[in-house]
Amino acid sequence: MNHKEFAMKVIETGIEGLLIIEPKVFKDGRGHFFEAFSERDFQILTGRNLHFVQDNESESCYGVIRGLHFQQPPYAQSKLVRVVKGKVLDVALDLREGSPTFGRHLALELSGDNYRQLFIPQGFAHGFAVLSDSAVFQYKCDNYYAPSSEGAIAWNDPDLGIDWKLPPESIILSDKDRNHPLLKDIITPFKR
Repeated sequence: MNHKEFAMKVIETGIEGLLIIEPKVFKDGRGHFFEAFSERDFQILTGRNLHFVQDNESESCYGVIRGLHFQQPPYAQSKLVRVVKGKVLDVALDLREGSPTFGRHLALELSGDNYRQLFIPQGFAHGFAVLSDSAVFQYKCDNYYAPSSEGAIAWNDPDLGIDWKLPPESIILSDKDRNHPLLKDIITPFKR
């Protein structure tokens, strides 16, 4: 297969396994078209033989921060995330013990206008902040949601240094997301 035939481009981020996916978008006077996901292209370009089993969607208003969430093994999840409408700052945090980037995060703007996606492998915490009036956020998971395996890191852990691009007075959190532990206070369930 010729590389020009792929429906997407994969960009490395500097954190092993964390990948930016840019689909090819075809625009004309009618609007646009793109393949939001091609299992064949994804597997060839990333070298990962994943099977996504669940698609999730959320809609949130400006100022909402969701995260930083993860599921512990054996229910850990890889995710492929994207924004259908609006704009978010998407954040993935490396929780893999032994990783040279343990405790580092990537913050990436995803929007309905830039079509970018982020592939987040197992071993990362994930969250996002809504930067537009509202945002529709979709993600694929390679494992089913298991409430008993939920884990999380405080969104405002000072050691992480995440700039959520929101004024403090605009931040909206769930009660649950207000009370997560700091990274230094957990034993990570992920090994590299």
